[in-house]
Amino acid sequence: MFHRLFSRVASGVFWVGAGLRKAAPAVLPFAPVSYALSHLQVLEAESIFIIREVAAELDRPVLLFSGGKDSAVMLHLAVKAFWPAPLPFPLLHVDTGHNFPEVLQYRDERVAELGARLIVASVQDAIDAGRVTEEKGPRASRNRLQTQPLLEAIEQHGFNAVLGGARRDEEKARAKERVYSFRDEFGQWDPKNQRPELWSLYNGRHRRGEHLRVFPLSNWTELDVWQYIEREGVALPSLYSSHRREVFLRDGMLMAASPFLPTLPGETVTTQAVRFRTVGDMTCTACVASTASTVEQVLAELLASRVTERGASRADDRFSDTAMEDRKREGYF
Repeated sequence: MFHRLFSRVASGVFWVGAGLRKAAPAVLPFAPVSYALSHLQVLEAESIFIIREVAAELDRPVLLFSGGKDSAVMLHLAVKAFWPAPLPFPLLHVDTGHNFPEVLQYRDERVAELGARLIVASVQDAIDAGRVTEEKGPRASRNRLQTQPLLEAIEQHGFNAVLGGARRDEEKARAKERVYSFRDEFGQWDPKNQRPELWSLYNGRHRRGEHLRVFPLSNWTELDVWQYIEREGVALPSLYSSHRREVFLRDGMLMAASPFLPTLPGETVTTQAVRFRTVGDMTCTACVASTASTVEQVLAELLASRVTERGASRADDRFSDTAMEDRKREGYF
């Protein structure tokens, strides 16, 4: 009898006299709360966790900051990770000497705003010292010359972790890379020598002279990055918005006219409305025809695009089928 009464009371039925009556439904004093995270919140939490893991495990990290959209998001996440404390590591930029002026201006303004320490590794200094040899010809680029100054800066300052903004969706060689990417004493990458990262457990152990490249944005896509920029109001260089610029067509890509990139016979310079999807050395970074001047308009263009940002905008990736992987094996980003 007691068990039957208890089960009926638990189900909202109780005895009244000789009959049964249904209990009035309970009215909660507050609305139920959902703790489900959006996909951007999940990505943000994962990236901040990785950045904090690096700062906790390794004593001399550095964050690569080129002024591009991915490194801008990386810096924003790093500031969030340690706010209100200042960044616990410096920023590093490998300057080719052929960077877009708008990007350098943005870089310096952002660094000054945060009061961060900026280290600049100069390709021009390496050329002047004879440590690297500059390419010649109309298709010459300094992009592949960044490896040596980067490795020299890592060795000089004793960095054992380099945080970068590379994503797996960018290029097939980067799709192979783990979040913690190990480099040997020569800064070289071996895709077969990667540690498992089950359950998001990261092993930062390394021998003296070795270091890690760490990619907190590994699981982000270009669309995710732009959606996050919209949500957080992350400032970017003006190159990412539509503007009028002198350009010419080369190998199916719109290249920005500059003193560092002479035109070939048959190439005609015109002025068009363009924007950049990715930012690198002026000699190898192409733009796309676009009238998108707001983040919302950029997102609309991305949703309709069927070409990756590097596939549409980076001439250095067309050097060979394995161009990126070859550079990474040598110590590139």
